Amino acid sequence: MAQTNEKVDLQDLFESLSEELPEDTDLSELTEKWHYYLEHPIDLNKTDGRELTELQFLDPLLIEQLLEHRTISGNFINVLELQSIDGFNERMINLLLPFIRIGAESPLEALKVKKFKQEFTLRYARILEKAKGYRIADTTRSRYLGDANRYALRYRAQLNDRIHLAVNMEKDAGEPFFKDKQKMGFDFYSLSLSIKNFSRFKNLVIGDYALQFGQGLSMWNGLNFGKGGLVQNTARQGIGVKSYTSLNEANFMRGIAGTLQLKHFEITPYFSYRSIDGKVDHTISPATISTIASTGLHRTPTEQKYRHAASQMAYGLNVLWRYKRLKVGAHFNQAQLDVFKTKGKALRQEADFEGNLLRNISLYANYTIRNTYLFGEFANSMDGGSAWLVGSIISLHPRLSTVILLREYKRDFHTFYGQGFGESNNTSNEQGGYLGLTYQLGRKLVWSNYADIFRFPGARYQADTTSTGADFFSQLSYIWYKRGQLSLRYRYRLKEVNYGGDGRTETGLVSTGKQQLRIELHYRLSSIWTIRSRVEANIFQKEYQENSFGYMIYQDVFWKSKAGKFRSNMRIAYFDATSYDNRIYAYEQDVLYASGFGMYNTKGWRTYLNLQYRLSRHFQLWAKYALYYYPGRAAIGTGLDQIEGNRKSEVKVQLRWQL
Repeated sequence: MAQTNEKVDLQDLFESLSEELPEDTDLSELTEKWHYYLEHPIDLNKTDGRELTELQFLDPLLIEQLLEHRTISGNFINVLELQSIDGFNERMINLLLPFIRIGAESPLEALKVKKFKQEFTLRYARILEKAKGYRIADTTRSRYLGDANRYALRYRAQLNDRIHLAVNMEKDAGEPFFKDKQKMGFDFYSLSLSIKNFSRFKNLVIGDYALQFGQGLSMWNGLNFGKGGLVQNTARQGIGVKSYTSLNEANFMRGIAGTLQLKHFEITPYFSYRSIDGKVDHTISPATISTIASTGLHRTPTEQKYRHAASQMAYGLNVLWRYKRLKVGAHFNQAQLDVFKTKGKALRQEADFEGNLLRNISLYANYTIRNTYLFGEFANSMDGGSAWLVGSIISLHPRLSTVILLREYKRDFHTFYGQGFGESNNTSNEQGGYLGLTYQLGRKLVWSNYADIFRFPGARYQADTTSTGADFFSQLSYIWYKRGQLSLRYRYRLKEVNYGGDGRTETGLVSTGKQQLRIELHYRLSSIWTIRSRVEANIFQKEYQENSFGYMIYQDVFWKSKAGKFRSNMRIAYFDATSYDNRIYAYEQDVLYASGFGMYNTKGWRTYLNLQYRLSRHFQLWAKYALYYYPGRAAIGTGLDQIEGNRKSEVKVQLRWQL
C-alpha cells in the first residue's frame, strides 16, 4: 500500500469524468484536491462521506453503501473489504485505493505534533514563436500590450488540518506586467482563508470561495463535469462552501460564507462583491452592459477596457436538513449589477436575461432507500421561468447498476451561477432524458453505456428554431489489477443545425452526426516503465455535404527512477482532422496542477516531454517542452494569435518549495 500513491492515473480519472473539455479549462482546483488526499489519505473509519464526495468520481450511491457497510459490519480492517460492497468493481477500487487508508497514516501518527505547513509554487511558461499580436507596433491597432511570458505564483498554508490559506497570482501571455494598466503586477490576485469547526460553524471561508448546492441548477461555482465513462456521476454532489483555489478568473464568489451546524440543519449564509468584465456603455443612463466576458484575458486595449468594467453583488441563504438517508435543501440567491444588462439581437438571445437584478430560489432533495438513490431539484427565476431535474441511481444487481435522469429548463430560466447537467452549458432552453447502464461482465470486464435524448424548444447557437439531438456512448474495459487497462469506446452524437445553404429544407435545419471510435491500452510494464497507446477515429456527417474524417494516434511512455527522485513522460502523436468538426480532444500530462486537454485539429504532429526532479526533501522541479508541427503550412492560428511558419512550441518550468 505504501506505493499505491505512485499508481494514480489522473488521465483515467479526468477522461472518465468527462469525454472532452475545452483546451483552456483550468483543472487545478480538482488536481490540487486529489494531490492533497494523496498526501493525506481519507480514513474510511472516520469520514462522513464529504471527503469522498470531493474526489468527484465516486457516485453518491456508492458512498452511501460504503457508509452503511461500516455501520452494519463495524470499522474497516482492510481497504480490500471494498470488494464485498455492491457496486465497487475492480476499476472503481483501483481509482479509489490511492486516496484512502485505514487507521493512522503511520504507526507513529498519534505521536506526531501537527505542524504549520507551507508550500510555494512558482510557474513560468511561454510560446517560443512570436505571434502577430506581439509584432504590431502601431498603437492605433489592436495588439498585445504585454510580453508572451506567463507567470503563476501559488502559496498554501495549513495548520492542524483546520485552517487553510490559499493565495494565487497570475499573469497570462500578452498581459502587461507592472506597467500600463497593470501597475500592481499580476492581472489576477486571489486569496482564500478556510477555517473548519470554528465555534458553531462547520466551515467558514473568507475571501474567494465556491458554492455548490443541489444539482447545480441555481448555484454551482467551479468545475462541473457532464457526460463521461462513469455514467452514474451525472448525479451532482454539492458540497456546500469550499475555498476557491483555481486560476480561472470567472465563476467564483468573493466575500464571506460559512455553514452553521444546528443539529439536523446546516445553514449557509453568504455574501459576495466582485468586479466583472464586460462591454459597458457609459454614454447613456443608466449605463448598460451588453456582453459579460468570462475569459479572464486582458491583453489588448479592448480587453483592458472591458476589465473590471462592472460590479456584481450577490448574497443568499442555503438551508439543508439531514435525517438519516434523507437530505432536503432550499436555496435563495439575489444578484445585482451596478449596470443594466441588455439582451443581444440574435434569435437565440430573445429570451435572455435583461435587467440589473436577478433572483433565484430552488428546492432540492436526495434520498437513499436500499439500493436506490433518488435525487432532484426545482429552481425558479423569480422574475422569469423555471427549471427542474429528477433522477435515480439503482443497483439492480451486484453487477448491474443504472441511472435515469429527466430534465427541463425553460427558455426564460435565468441564473448567473447555475451549471445543471445537460447538452448545453447555460441551464436553459433544454429538455432531455438520460439513461445510463453499467454492467460488470466479469471480475476484470466492465461495460458502461448511456443514451441521452434532448430537445431545444427555442433557438440556440447554430439553430434558429426548435431542434433535437441524441448522444449514445458505449465503453468496454478489461482491467488488470494494478497493472493496466484495455478499453474500446464508441460514441455517436446527432444534432440538428442551420442548413446555411440554398434552402432545400422547409425548416431550415439539417441533421448532423459524429461517430467516434477509440481503442486504448494502458499497461505497467515494470516498476519503472509504463506505456499508454491510443488510436481514435471519427466521421462527421451532414446532410447535403460530403462526409469528413479525422483520426489520431499517440504513444505515451512513462519512466521513473528506482529511487523515485526523477520521473519523466513523453508523447508522440500524429493526427489528421479534415475539418474543425473532426477535432479530437485528449488529456495531456503537464507540470503539477497544470494538466489539461489538448485539441488535435487539422493535420500534423504533437509531441511533449515532461521532467520532474526532487532536488531535496523540500524542493521539487518540473519542466515541460511541447511542440505542434504542421507540415506544409505557412501559418498557424488566426488573428493576433497567428504564428508565421509551421511550428508552435512551448516551454514551462515550475518550482515547488515545501516547508
